[in-house]
This record gives sequence, C-alpha cells and structure tokens, in this order.
Amino acid sequence: MTDTQGRVTGAGGPPVRAAGPAGAAYAPARDAADAPACAVSYRFDAAVRAYVRHHPRATVVALGEGLGTAFWRLDNGRLTWLTVESPETAAVRRMLLPDAPRRRTVACPPSHPGWLDAVRAPERGVVVTVRGLLAFLRPPEVRALFAACAERFPGGALVFDTVPRWCVARDLARQAARTTADAGDRTTAGTGAPTAPDRPPLRWGLDAADRPRIASAHPNVVAVREVPPPGRGPLAGRLARWRQHVPLLHTPARTVTEIRFGARRTAAARTPGGAPADPERPAGHRSR
Repeated sequence: MTDTQGRVTGAGGPPVRAAGPAGAAYAPARDAADAPACAVSYRFDAAVRAYVRHHPRATVVALGEGLGTAFWRLDNGRLTWLTVESPETAAVRRMLLPDAPRRRTVACPPSHPGWLDAVRAPERGVVVTVRGLLAFLRPPEVRALFAACAERFPGGALVFDTVPRWCVARDLARQAARTTADAGDRTTAGTGAPTAPDRPPLRWGLDAADRPRIASAHPNVVAVREVPPPGRGPLAGRLARWRQHVPLLHTPARTVTEIRFGARRTAAARTPGGAPADPERPAGHRSR
C-alpha cells in the first residue's frame, strides 16, 4: 500500500520509500484516476488464484509489493512467494515481515533483470504480479520486462495494472505546467533552478485497443486478456469496464491485464536493430 506522498505502508508499519526504475522514489498511480484499492486487489487475487489452482507449487513473484500482505490471502500451503523490492525497502520488509521457508524478499530493483535468477523452480509454474509500477516505466522498459518473463518462464503468467493513454497525456501536461510555474516562481525569487516534481510523471499507458499488440513483445506470448472487475452479474461487469475508459466521467481508470506464456521456451523476439519487439506495434509492422 502507499500513502498520498508515494510512500509504501503496511499493516501498522512505518512508511518507507520504494525505489523506482533507476533507484529514484516512485509511487503507484494514485493521482491518475486510481481505482479503489479493493477492486484492483480483487482482480489481482482472482488472477493469481486461477493460476495457482492449476499450478499449486508455483512461484508467485510480486514486483514492487512494498509491505503488501497478499501472501496470507493467497497461500495454498504449497506455493513459493518472492517479493522483489529495492534494497532500502527490502530491508524494512525483512524487519517487519521476516523471510520464511516459502516466502522471502529479494533485494533488487523491480525493473532490473537480476531478480529473474531468484526463481528457483520455474518448471513448477511462475506468475508475476506488477502493481502500480508499469505506468512509471518507459515503453522500452515495459517491453523488456514482458519479453524477459516470456523467455524465462514458459507456461507462466504476468499480471499488471496500468492507466489509459489519456491519463498519461494529462499527467505529462500537468507536470509540464507545474515545472513551468515553479521555474517562474524561482526566477522571480532570484534563483534559476526549477523545483523538482513530487514524483516521476506517468510514462506508459494502455488502451483496450492496444492490448492485443502486447503479443508482439515475444513469440512465447500466447494470450492477453483483461481481468474483469468485480460486479454483480455480467451486466455490472460490462458497465464497470465501460466506465473505466470514459475520461469525462472522471471514474477510476486503472485496468488489470493478464499475459499468458506458452509452455515452450523460444528465442527472444528481436527487431532488426536487436531490441525487443514493441508490444504497442502490430506484428509485421515496420517503423519508418
């Protein structure tokens, strides 16, 4: 969990900063039309439970979990749980939630590929959860994460949340306006340096139309679907999904997506320049 200042909090625990992609502090997407925490948690839990039901000895990798306690909600007595956090946050988590035989904390920035080697038995199944992080990563970093998981965890899954593109555009505009205003205030006060924003801007968003294109990130991506929100019956679920994509309603905009990987390990998808394929670009489309 996080507070309004972007600090990770837990049940009764002190707030701590979570390190972002390059070691800087980041906060889950709270300012950009965040959804109620219970609804997002419900969808994450539902996706993990469905996977573990078929892979009871799987490893659940929670990237950027902070002091989250999902392990105690989802534990079936057989799974293994890895929490991947920056060294600073990992030290606090180990102090408040000490490691156990089937639950441990890995001190590694979530966007760094070093945590991949911490999964000891990928053949038993792996489901990776990424909550409140991808919106702050640059598109190449998101692509690299999708491709790395598809390559290393055949038969696995990745569950993540993000915001639509209009949220990213609005946040970038607000950050630019704030920086301009701060620069003017500083100049008026006799200093030349603008103040830094409270948090990094949102950099990556996903619209419903973009979801199928994620499959081009790696040949081993075999399915991409939206995890439906909780609702009383099919009609309530459809209405909830519709409201999430209408900016003028100012309703919660975070969606939860699940990526499934094929059972066989395949060579990493590469563009002619050697970089991972762009999940936002349709397969077979060349950039000019």
